[in-house]
Amino acid sequence: MARRRLGFWQWFAVVLVKPVMTVWTRRTWRGLEHLRRDGGVIIVPNHISHADPLVAAHFVYEAGRWPQFLGKASVFRVPVIGWILHRCRQIPVERNTVEAVRSLDQLVAALDRGGAVVIYPEGTITREPELWPMKGKTGAARLALATGAPVVPLVMWGPERMFDPRRSRLDPRPRIPVTVVAGPPVDLGRWAGSTPTKAVLEEMTDTIMLRLRDMLTEIRGGTPPPLWERPARPAGERRPEAAA
Repeated sequence: MARRRLGFWQWFAVVLVKPVMTVWTRRTWRGLEHLRRDGGVIIVPNHISHADPLVAAHFVYEAGRWPQFLGKASVFRVPVIGWILHRCRQIPVERNTVEAVRSLDQLVAALDRGGAVVIYPEGTITREPELWPMKGKTGAARLALATGAPVVPLVMWGPERMFDPRRSRLDPRPRIPVTVVAGPPVDLGRWAGSTPTKAVLEEMTDTIMLRLRDMLTEIRGGTPPPLWERPARPAGERRPEAAA
């Protein structure tokens, strides 16, 4: 993506966010070469903090791509904010409704246009007590199967110090150490051309999440637990919104 092709509101977002991230973080970045400069790509980060979308966006932008995040469609209907999000080429997603199929079509179209789509496969900040990855939702796998676009894993450690979700604590101090690593695309070739059954999508998703877990282990150390599973919800409890 040539930077000169950015629109006014995209440049506005860069001018607003990049200086903040430059001061707030002390960055260790590796693997930018795995985010190819053109062509559709699905980027799948681990999710450990409300701060990590800013960290991911900074990394992807410096790799030469414009990050297109998924956001709840309701946010896009908020006056002014929704208008700016549209102008910044972010993607509204209707979750847990019949409109979800239409959202998938928008994602496919974004990839067909050569976009860099960022999908958090966990759908929300991990609930694992030590912030290890948990089992993912199948949206990224479904999109990869539909488009054949490469799935690039992206792991981060450090955003949880910027904003710790376990304590709802913001740390505004400058130069917080943050490590971000992108890896080669996840090998999903064995499922190419498969029918997107529940079993196929779950196998693909587990492969993606285990890759993220192993990459995260390399940068934070320790012994990772099995992928954390969400507790079953009581019958009749309303399902919370999460990524498809």
